[in-house]
Amino acid sequence: MGLPINKEHLKLGLRYIENKDFIYNLKVVRRTDMRVVHYLNQFFGGIGGEEFASTGVSSQEGAIGPGRLLQQLIDGESEVVNTIICGDNYAAENLDEITDFVVNSVREAKADLFVAGPCFEAGRYGVAAGAICAAVSAQVGIPVVTAMAEENPGVDLFRQEIYIIDSGANVGAMSEVLEKMAKILNKLKNHQEIGHPEEEGYIAQGIVRDEILEENAATRILDMIIAKTAGKSYKSELTQTAFEPIPAPPAVSDLTNATIAVVTDGGLVPKGNPDNMPPIAAEIWGSYDIASLDDLQSGDYDVQHRGYDNRHVLDDPDRLVPVDVLRELEEAGAIGKVYEEFLSTSGLANPIANSRRLGQEMAKKLKSAGVDAVILTST
Repeated sequence: MGLPINKEHLKLGLRYIENKDFIYNLKVVRRTDMRVVHYLNQFFGGIGGEEFASTGVSSQEGAIGPGRLLQQLIDGESEVVNTIICGDNYAAENLDEITDFVVNSVREAKADLFVAGPCFEAGRYGVAAGAICAAVSAQVGIPVVTAMAEENPGVDLFRQEIYIIDSGANVGAMSEVLEKMAKILNKLKNHQEIGHPEEEGYIAQGIVRDEILEENAATRILDMIIAKTAGKSYKSELTQTAFEPIPAPPAVSDLTNATIAVVTDGGLVPKGNPDNMPPIAAEIWGSYDIASLDDLQSGDYDVQHRGYDNRHVLDDPDRLVPVDVLRELEEAGAIGKVYEEFLSTSGLANPIANSRRLGQEMAKKLKSAGVDAVILTST
């Protein structure tokens, strides 16, 4: 947006004039009330689906896709001045580089607000969005917000550092989610108090804050006990995580005739990472041939996992997938045989729901192959 240049403007040079208009290189640029930078993955950025997930980071002027609605929802004269787009795989594998790029872009754009997503259930997208929002908040000091489903691994990683709107899994709720994101942004930029998660629509941060209530703790706990014993609904003030109990399977009666497989969440993959396994929040797993191997050689494998010092595994991959020892047991007749492949994924920052899906897919493959028992190795 520009204004006609006249002699009065030229006299002012680079000085600010009324309504926050200013002259720059003989051009007059109007500064909107709120300048917004928006981060999107390759899908929502209009580049393409999973086949474009390795697309590098780029920046475009103006709003794209969901950003067009977002700038209408933010109070005042707001404009998405810059949209940054990056493929999910590229972001997962180059997170430090992407973070630096975004932080520098936000500074150069003189942005007042930063938004990432919504990401819904996309794990790699959520992790990148959370990391970038946290970095922009810490290094630039402007309000940030993102949105994703509660099962997204980005939630557990960054929920205490930033506000994450609960997007749910339905991409069709995009407009509603953007409205909640804009509401939080409007409060943050106006330095207004942010209410409870259920009021504002963000995911609980697990932070206990002091609050003055009409009833004391003794009265509140008695009310909950009475409601519970009467079979009525009540809401606890403490969030508890419950895990589904998994019964132990029956023991293998005869290991000398059993087929044994190795499954690892330590991220071991053949050199070059042929399946593009992400090192964080992996949504895929791989199955790799060891039928003709007596041990795993250094230099033939990579580790796609950022949660531990993997130098020892790179020196000797058998430390994570013990093919050498299993071959000795097989030769000695202690086990029937070693399954011809090992299965691998990265367990770093993976929510329970996604881990459960990966496990079920692996189990289905192993059962159909006649595997009797599995050795699970981790980091």
